[in-house]
Amino acid sequence: MTAATPALARHTAARAATPGPTLTRVVASEWTKLTSLRSSWWAAALTVTVSAALTYLSAQASSVDPGFDPMGSLTSGLLLAQVPPLVLGVLVGTGEHSTGAFRTTFTAVPRRWPVLAAQTLTTTAFALLTAVLAVGAAVLSLLPSARARGIAVDLGSAGTPRVLVGMVLLLVAMALLGLALGALFRRPVPALTVAVLVVLVLPVALVLATDLAGDPLAASASAGVPPAQAAVNTALTFLPAGAGALLTEEGAVEGAPDLGAWGGGLVLAAWVAVPLALAALRLRARDVV
Repeated sequence: MTAATPALARHTAARAATPGPTLTRVVASEWTKLTSLRSSWWAAALTVTVSAALTYLSAQASSVDPGFDPMGSLTSGLLLAQVPPLVLGVLVGTGEHSTGAFRTTFTAVPRRWPVLAAQTLTTTAFALLTAVLAVGAAVLSLLPSARARGIAVDLGSAGTPRVLVGMVLLLVAMALLGLALGALFRRPVPALTVAVLVVLVLPVALVLATDLAGDPLAASASAGVPPAQAAVNTALTFLPAGAGALLTEEGAVEGAPDLGAWGGGLVLAAWVAVPLALAALRLRARDVV
């Protein structure tokens, strides 16, 4: 028994010194996991369907207006179309811990961080493909209303290419935000709760709180934006919803700093990078439980 101890120690030391599989192999493994889940394809299908359906309904409702512009309805489906990628990201981020597969995964990849990096790359790729299809579906959904009014849909008009790219980036960012929160919290319920609160509930709550606290008569009689409204609009700008709006709309909200599309993209990137970095630190510094 004592003779086997040095051999066992050498085996353990050699295993600990082994770097594990390459990042390319880990990415391939994570891609297989992602694409083999039905939930991934359901999320993609829902994203495309919601984007197309809401854009179509909005364009149909607006087509009766004398000054109807089909491109004005292009982003109508984004509010709900961003939810499936967000949920998908959470499921990817929490999947290893929910099923207990992390034991096998981190035994095969002792350094751990390549797993998170591979999940980030595969989620980005899958979300990018889904986002392109969703934006394309939204564009196609404008055609019936535009043709009924004899209006051509010009995708090369001023600002339209930026809006199209912004829509794609927003959907990809929502998936990565969900992944970052899922990897940080490691449990679906708290991760989904925080994600929904930050992306959907908090912006609406801030607007409602300001409306209830303000005096509509005083606001209409005074020039400019009331300080409370300006503060709320500024806070909204630095939330994912507000930053995403800067990517897909022209100009900032009244009373809020005009960060522009680049500024909105940086704010959105920060919302992804910060929890993702915290998840990487937790993965490296703490036991996986």
